[in-house]
Amino acid sequence: MDDLGSLLDGFAGVVTPLNLLFALLGVTVGTAVGVLPGIGPAMTVALLLPLTYGLEPTQAFIMFAGILYGGMYGGSTTSILLNTPGESSSVVTAIEGNKMAKAGRAAQALATAAIGSFVAGTIGTLLLVLVTPLMVTFAVSLGAPDYLAIMLLGFIAVSAVLGASRIRGFAALLLGLTIGLVGIDRVTGQQRLTLDLAQLADGIDVIVVAVGIFAVGETLWVAAHLRHTIGQVIPVGRPWLGREDWRRSWRPWLRGTGLGFPFGVMPAGGAEIPTYLSYTLEKRLSRHPEEFGRGAIEGVAGPEAANNASAAGTLVPLLALGLPTNATAAVMIAALTSYGIQPGPLLLERESSLVWTLIASLFIGNLMLLVLNLPLAPLWAKLLRVPRPYLYAGILFFASMGAYAVNAQPFDLLLLLVLGLIGFGMRRFGLPILPLIVGVILGPIAERQGRMALQLSGGDPSGLLGGALSYVIYGTIAVILLWPVLRRLSATAVRTRHREHADR
Repeated sequence: MDDLGSLLDGFAGVVTPLNLLFALLGVTVGTAVGVLPGIGPAMTVALLLPLTYGLEPTQAFIMFAGILYGGMYGGSTTSILLNTPGESSSVVTAIEGNKMAKAGRAAQALATAAIGSFVAGTIGTLLLVLVTPLMVTFAVSLGAPDYLAIMLLGFIAVSAVLGASRIRGFAALLLGLTIGLVGIDRVTGQQRLTLDLAQLADGIDVIVVAVGIFAVGETLWVAAHLRHTIGQVIPVGRPWLGREDWRRSWRPWLRGTGLGFPFGVMPAGGAEIPTYLSYTLEKRLSRHPEEFGRGAIEGVAGPEAANNASAAGTLVPLLALGLPTNATAAVMIAALTSYGIQPGPLLLERESSLVWTLIASLFIGNLMLLVLNLPLAPLWAKLLRVPRPYLYAGILFFASMGAYAVNAQPFDLLLLLVLGLIGFGMRRFGLPILPLIVGVILGPIAERQGRMALQLSGGDPSGLLGGALSYVIYGTIAVILLWPVLRRLSATAVRTRHREHADR
């Protein structure tokens, strides 16, 4: 009942005219950037971080939450109309959505994506309300060794599970941990990796890192591969669903929600895996399997629901543990620290009003998205015609202004360029961005927890092992790291058994 009362207080805080305006601004901007290929919610939140310093934290996070949900939906518009996903989590939507559009059913594809996003977002936010306080209660009982184990699991998960190559994932993580070490050691007072530059003594601001890696790196990458031809956008009327479309969509919406939310909560979850699982499940359960590959509406409804439910799930570890499971959540944690707010299990206790107002804004923002996207889908389609040079020139301008606004130091502009070149290099060699950002944000926190654990044990390495939870986590890490070897040994054993059976 206390949680329900806190949620009602959150609704009271969000329904002020100014907060509703920020929620509307967030979902509008989020949808717009989700539509544009290559510009995702993480880059948008990173760009807007420096511009929100004059806002109250509650207002800024209401807007960021709207961007998160709006970006998830906007990526489906590009996938359906242009066969170019605006977000990696919208790749599966393009498989059937673009086929539907080419068959003259773009309106129905956009409608099932919008309504599925609303259904999944609403159910996912309800689950967020139920799960987050329980996780916080559990997290408060943990000690420094347990937190260290959780953060190591986060490092290993985002590096070894996400992306095409473990080596590239760990290389990106190492780069992020190195950037996080720059500055004065708070325990010994010695400078680390500052190159005797006074401007680096306080470390590199996470906002400058996020803007440089995401915005400037993406801009340089696009400039290096710029094509002046604009993709053919399929025209669309006002989205609507017929009775048969409703009948074929509502079950995939619910199944997609059930798949997406748990994956969002997991450290190595994200939205990509549940969208693929949802597509496979719907193809197997469909009464019209012959339509898959030619424009099956279930192949749009399920993955889009999984996508948005996963977005709600990512907020559970963010609010309860201070652990980001995707790039947007990582940048939102950077936003918390920029306001002097410490993420972690005490966040709900110390900043209760902020957390519950943020959660309440998700319900309202989700409704705004539905009202906004159903009638305005033709307008979003026109955004796809914006020339890329103008678009990315504007991004570069706002990135530079935002980085300079952090400390008002010209040195930060040079730092921004260096980080942008690093981001460009990472894209060139296929290094994932998320491990770097997670390393920058969580690296210093993990170091502090590790030192605290060793101090409590008098320097005994066994102090790094806490209760039963840490043993479970380290066992999970071992399985993740050894899984390729175990899978190869298992496959070899199966082949040997088959060969022996054939010889007989």
